[in-house]
Amino acid sequence: MKKIIPILLVSLLITLLLGINKQPELLHKAMFYEKLKNNCVRCNLCPNNCVLKENEIGTCNVRQNIEGELYTLVYNRPVSINIDPIEKKPLYHFYPGTLILSIATVGCNLRCIFCQNWTISQTKPDEASAYNTTPEQVIEMAKENNCKSIAFTYTEPTIFYEYMYDIAKLAKENDIKTVWVTCGYINEEPLRKLAKVIDAANIDLKGFSEEFYSTYTTGSLQPVLNTLKIAKEEGMFFEITNLVIPDANDDPIEIRAMCKWIKENLGTEYPLHFSRFFPNYKLMNKPPTPVKTLEMAYDIAKEEGMKYVYIGNVAAKAEDTFCPKCGKKIIDRSGYMIGEIHIKDGKCEYCGEEIFGEF
Repeated sequence: MKKIIPILLVSLLITLLLGINKQPELLHKAMFYEKLKNNCVRCNLCPNNCVLKENEIGTCNVRQNIEGELYTLVYNRPVSINIDPIEKKPLYHFYPGTLILSIATVGCNLRCIFCQNWTISQTKPDEASAYNTTPEQVIEMAKENNCKSIAFTYTEPTIFYEYMYDIAKLAKENDIKTVWVTCGYINEEPLRKLAKVIDAANIDLKGFSEEFYSTYTTGSLQPVLNTLKIAKEEGMFFEITNLVIPDANDDPIEIRAMCKWIKENLGTEYPLHFSRFFPNYKLMNKPPTPVKTLEMAYDIAKEEGMKYVYIGNVAAKAEDTFCPKCGKKIIDRSGYMIGEIHIKDGKCEYCGEEIFGEF
């Protein structure tokens, strides 16, 4: 079976179809908050648990206390809409070789100093031009462009939870899959609710120490580990990405500890992507990750029994999928291009081993 996907990403001409809306939309009531005294509110969406006085905006830049109620400022206001190969998310075991409509608003609940999309993740709603796009319009765009799925991606989708949730519900009704590409910084209640409508995720496990998280992201590790365990409990399909940064989270002892934790708490089947770091945003003083470091991480993961391990942002390095039983190549990849796929009914065509994922 031969499937080919062009490397060139398709950019939608949204400005012609929908027009650019530079003014805030009607405010949309937020979910997951509680009222406090003196018209204050506490946002319970993520572990930041921001307590906001009237008119204050949360750490994420997109949730505001207005007259003692919490509102989202980015509902119907994406700043980026594109069509990508699903491999770009990265998802290698979720309908490989298909197209995915990717959507993002401004904002993020972390402050990663190495963020590659900082121009939108660290921006406020009134500082960016947004497309006035309803959930119904998002669904129509996915259909018109033959996208099997919709990704909430680029920034942190958790902060536009209400918009994501409504799109995901509507997508289910239209037989379109949805993907949450996330840092995993979310509280349990909203996560379990989201898991009922989201089909897949790529969860970014940025490092494996509290020191790394506090120094490089302003967040903490434990909530992300909780997200991974809850995602498994809820039956959500997900893959894990770890961006390997020189002299930050590339210690082989730490990488091995992370792999052991994944094996003991999640199992060995969840695909693990080690991604190459390139200098960006506020972290320009470090070099790109040496390829040998990524290969070291790959070898450690395989030694610990992980069945599906990949290296990203490096051409022709550990991109292919091999059957964990017979060892034969069952998905051939070159960048974002898919060659042959030897999986039938979810099983290796050569030996019949069941392959983790949805194909």
